[in-house]
Amino acid sequence: MTIELTDIKLNYVTIAEARQMSGLRVVLGAYPIPGPWRESCKGILYVKGLSYTPAKSANAGASDLAIGMHDTQSELIEWSGQGSAPVITWNDERPRASWIDQLNLAERLQPNPPLVPANTEDRLRMFGLANELLGEHGLVWDKRLLMVDGPLKTLAANDPQRGFFEFLGQKYGYTPAAAEQAALHIIDIVNTFAEQITRQRAAGRRYLIGDRLTALDIYWAACCAILDPMPPARCPMADAFRDGPYGNSDPRIDKALIPALREHRDFIYDTHLEMPVVF
Repeated sequence: MTIELTDIKLNYVTIAEARQMSGLRVVLGAYPIPGPWRESCKGILYVKGLSYTPAKSANAGASDLAIGMHDTQSELIEWSGQGSAPVITWNDERPRASWIDQLNLAERLQPNPPLVPANTEDRLRMFGLANELLGEHGLVWDKRLLMVDGPLKTLAANDPQRGFFEFLGQKYGYTPAAAEQAALHIIDIVNTFAEQITRQRAAGRRYLIGDRLTALDIYWAACCAILDPMPPARCPMADAFRDGPYGNSDPRIDKALIPALREHRDFIYDTHLEMPVVF
């Protein structure tokens, strides 16, 4: 699968260079795809006004780097103990590879604006819903299973693109049965978010939790791209992904993705996040 890098605008350093630096460094992976974990991390830092040095593996081609094929993430594994971006490091502290650790670090480094609710009930609901998006076997994880389902069922064994999908499927535990279960789980998650935003709007509230922006709004905006990417002018991305792994062809998921959820994504980007999406 070929990915062009013409839209990349961030000034990346290598992981080796980042390890020698101080301050805030973020391994993002330099590829023009709005990966939900990547864009969630970037969104939190953007709202916080936290500057950082973006880093990428030095030995990777774009399509390999996107999923870590061909040992392209060996540097990242050596540094962080795992091979998936994004990873945040602050000074000489341990690298943080999970979304929840990254959010907690950002809250500590820049408490304002707060993105975690002070109210305990709101905080519990925010973290629970965020985990449904970004956690293991959450929406993004399960969408990866759907990404590989069609290609692995249709591509010939000698097709040069098959290795990409086999690697991705192995990474996320693909089986045909797991893909069908993943679709049902995504529908359930999206329905839960539809119910949440419907309740909030009925109460006259503009955000998903409480009456102000939280991390959950940023996470939803970033994760919605994997089901319904914004137009190229707002989110330039590799055509191979816009027309393939991203988006949605399941009418059941499309029904759950009510207009209010798409509108909320657009509102959060227009009001709080960087536009267009920068790679």
